[in-house]
Amino acid sequence: MNMMSTFVKPIHREGIKFVAIFAAITLGLFWLNEYLGWIGVGLTVWCYYFFRDPERVTPAREGLIVSPADGVVSLIEPAVPPAELGMPDAPMLRVSVFMSVFNCHVNRAPVAGEITAVAYRPGKFFNASLDKASADNERNSLCIRMEDGRDLAVVQIAGLVARRIVCFVQPGMRTGRGERFGLIRFGSRLDVYLPDGVQPLVDLGQTMVAGETLIADLTRE
Repeated sequence: MNMMSTFVKPIHREGIKFVAIFAAITLGLFWLNEYLGWIGVGLTVWCYYFFRDPERVTPAREGLIVSPADGVVSLIEPAVPPAELGMPDAPMLRVSVFMSVFNCHVNRAPVAGEITAVAYRPGKFFNASLDKASADNERNSLCIRMEDGRDLAVVQIAGLVARRIVCFVQPGMRTGRGERFGLIRFGSRLDVYLPDGVQPLVDLGQTMVAGETLIADLTRE
């Protein structure tokens, strides 16, 4: 690994047009004022960095649940998964990962399995770190059925400045652990609803890396 690859990461295709828009605005700012132009350069670099899509090395052992997002664990508590998924109306242990505008926002599947449901619901745009964001904010929910027949839910939640949830999968598709399934533009949160009896191996405030950091181990119930 050289110095260039350490700091310059690939950009996700969803971000190309945004970087182009920022760059075009920057050229206009330079035409108006050099100082404003350099501010535009900084914002363009930030936009590129926001949409970065680095490769991740996902743990291979069976039974592991990995983080679907970069960020910080903001909540660990029992909660009923989104009703639109059609899952049983019973609390499951929910682990929430809050993403700031400086985190990588490409979302990755926490487990391997079949996508049995994808449900989008419009909503509000409260700060994604708040508990009520799970119930009130715009969200996109997935149910993944694992090989053992159990279901796990993962929910993309828009945040205070997020205005676009992108999902790449559909019901009936299969996903591998750590594979990309979506992204959220400009600040947000991911909730993972663990199967009954599965305990998290993370704590509040822990820094998470999508596709790599272990959330739980299905073999340690």
